[in-house]
Amino acid sequence: MWTTENRARYNRDAQRYPSDLTDEEWSQLMPLIPPAKRGGRKRKVAVRQVVNGIMYVLSTGCQWRSVPKDLPPRSTLHDYLNRWNCDGTVVKIHHTLYVKCREDLKREASPTACVIDSQSVKSAEKGGPALIRMVTTPARRSRARSGISWSIP
Repeated sequence: MWTTENRARYNRDAQRYPSDLTDEEWSQLMPLIPPAKRGGRKRKVAVRQVVNGIMYVLSTGCQWRSVPKDLPPRSTLHDYLNRWNCDGTVVKIHHTLYVKCREDLKREASPTACVIDSQSVKSAEKGGPALIRMVTTPARRSRARSGISWSIP
């Protein structure tokens, strides 16, 4: 709930973009980011700026080509997001922050109950997608394969 004490914590007026991470948010996220690979060239881009760029795209819903010029290039942002998605970093970040949010609310880390709406129950009772018949069209036979030839001898 927004209170006078809570409002200052979420104030983002000092940030370049509202989606940029605060120092407190970055300190929680930094240990979850994998280090650079050994060998090869040194990492030239600041990982915090990469995360800020990805957060900008995710929060605004803009196209990759519309990323502002003061953030890392769109290809860099996209490559890091793909790499972190493939190696499980995104899932690890989501799970860690999810558990932390639940613990901050004084709840158990994993929920013990769930809500199922009536539409989901109806489709499960009927068998769901297994009962959907696939409509297929019969295969057409070419005239050349048929025994009748239209050419004149």
